[in-house]
Amino acid sequence: MTMIETDYLLIGAGAMGLAFADTLLAELPDATITIVDRHAKPGGHWNDAYPFVRLHQPSANYGVASLPLGSGQIDAHGLNAGMFELASGAEVCAYFDSVMNRVLLPTGRVRYFPMSDYDGDGRITNLVSGTQTQVKIGRKTVDSTYLATSVPSTHKRKFAVADGVRIMPPNGLPDLLRDPATMPRHFTVLGAGKTGMDTVIWLLQAGAAPDMISWVAPRASWFFNRRIVQLGQAFFEQTIGGQLRLMQAQAAASDAADLFLRLEAAGYMHRISRDVLPEMFHYAIASEAEIAELGRISDVVRQGRVLALEKDHMVLEHGTRATAPDTLFIDCTASAVERRPPVPVFQPGLIVPQMIRVPQPTMSAAMIAWVEAHVEGEAAQNALTMAVPLPDGIADFPRAALVNLFNQGIWSQNPELMAWLINCRLDGFSALIRDVKPDEADKIAILQKMRPAAMAAMANLQRMIG
Repeated sequence: MTMIETDYLLIGAGAMGLAFADTLLAELPDATITIVDRHAKPGGHWNDAYPFVRLHQPSANYGVASLPLGSGQIDAHGLNAGMFELASGAEVCAYFDSVMNRVLLPTGRVRYFPMSDYDGDGRITNLVSGTQTQVKIGRKTVDSTYLATSVPSTHKRKFAVADGVRIMPPNGLPDLLRDPATMPRHFTVLGAGKTGMDTVIWLLQAGAAPDMISWVAPRASWFFNRRIVQLGQAFFEQTIGGQLRLMQAQAAASDAADLFLRLEAAGYMHRISRDVLPEMFHYAIASEAEIAELGRISDVVRQGRVLALEKDHMVLEHGTRATAPDTLFIDCTASAVERRPPVPVFQPGLIVPQMIRVPQPTMSAAMIAWVEAHVEGEAAQNALTMAVPLPDGIADFPRAALVNLFNQGIWSQNPELMAWLINCRLDGFSALIRDVKPDEADKIAILQKMRPAAMAAMANLQRMIG
């Protein structure tokens, strides 16, 4: 067994793990990190994602602090026209490969163990050879896998599938084109989340007529309007003004349902159908054009989750539904980020990165690394890194929004942290505010309303959650 020493043992080479490592190396010039991951390449779940996956937020908002993702261009056509580019899954994988091989490893302070399991007690086992490495950890273990990500190609289905039923994850859809003779006559998409949404849009853009698609969506979802997360001065009113309208709605709403309706009226949120009041919110982001495209599907099945697929019908929580002949089911029911209870980020000998601002996982991980490098004592570190409880239904959103606001207020009282945050490319909001000029009266007027709106929002959100 090989013996090595390291300051930090980092479990997981996904987006949060790499964002943490990148900032820690920059802020602690003498630190060493050993990274262990089951995948053959860095990037975590992006290695398993369907080939037509894209970021739902601008590329510039994602990745590690030291290396930009994308070119910063604004799309001129398509469903994202007029907004900053969205990296494809292939681009994200290539980016994280560059992060590992051109940023982290060249420092000489990083060891990387791909295709390996962490067995605990500092022991790493290679999944190919079975060889083991014992690591002496000088400072802390960093478990970046707590917010486990589940994708269709690797998750375990929670429903039965009868013999003869055609079903696949969305990963297999592009391969159907290789044999047109086996092309199904009908597609049934299972799942209402981001993956289901992407799959429906892909089918429509590939040429499927809307009446060829059924969409099993147990719960309708609210979506952030992508126009309110565009980080450029040309979008100041939409983005920072959008944050102001968010807080004003949080301050005025009577309950969660009223809050979402107010946000919809303010252009901050949208839904696919005005006939259905959504119950789900997972921070999915969509453009107006994508919402319109999804609205072309008329056969939306809302009879609960799938319990079983039979040759000629589906068994659902609230009844059965006949299926069209020659149907292909597309399984998009993976849970994405699992809803696990928040735990302290800093624990004895352990760091558990979680989202401390949603929906920004990599910015959260980078800030946690900064706190590790510059703040002494677990109590002080945890005071700056309260994990946001990830909402499932709309009733969970006020609590998440309150923690988001609370964290921002705590950060604003730490000058050193704010100096880093303002210059961190992963937090474009602070940079937008920093670059406002004294003669830009309209922008200054928005900024002057932010603090009182935040205070009123926090008070009402506390009332809403009891």
